[in-house]
Amino acid sequence: MPLSAYIQSAVFLIGAAVALFASAGNFAIPAFWVYLAIMAAVFVASLTMLEPELLQERMHPGGQPPPPALKLFTIVLLAHFIVAGLDRGRLHVSGTVPPWLEAVALAVLAATYVPVLWAMRVNRFFSSVVRIQSDRGQFVVTTGPYAVIRHPGYLAGILVIVVSGIALGSWLAAALLILTSLPFLLYRAITEDRVLLAQLPGYREYAARVRWRLIPGLW
Repeated sequence: MPLSAYIQSAVFLIGAAVALFASAGNFAIPAFWVYLAIMAAVFVASLTMLEPELLQERMHPGGQPPPPALKLFTIVLLAHFIVAGLDRGRLHVSGTVPPWLEAVALAVLAATYVPVLWAMRVNRFFSSVVRIQSDRGQFVVTTGPYAVIRHPGYLAGILVIVVSGIALGSWLAAALLILTSLPFLLYRAITEDRVLLAQLPGYREYAARVRWRLIPGLW
């Protein structure tokens, strides 16, 4: 298992905690603790369940540093943590998210990572960038969630983006993440599907069988 995977996970989790609580000026916000616990559980599950080769590919796709777009997305995530902390703890800019809705968003957030981990378990080519992994012998994966939709990872990512700010109890943080990240993720899902159709042998036949990219019956 790459040591850097443990280090990056720990650094991100600590950074998220600092961003939330330092900006809030208050440790007594239960939703923040639950959110961080979900993140920690996801990191532990990823590090214990996934192949080291896949973790390496996700951290250094094709042996290269992560692209600027992924680094920018990480910055946006941290920014939405800071905004959530300021909104909940110091400034109270946006209206209060109802506790029941906050709880639902936290539950959805936790549940969303289940299909992501499932997809990564069955798809050893679950890269962090759009590329045909000829160097790793990429082939079409048709099992697990891929038997239902073509891009379960993107669907999960969209759900995380939609519910994250709400789970933290901040409409302002929710708006920031949705407006900055959702268009990018949708664009990337469309781009990756086109690349796979054009360049990955067997993917066009798979797409003819599994018609839906993200949402069964809709798109």
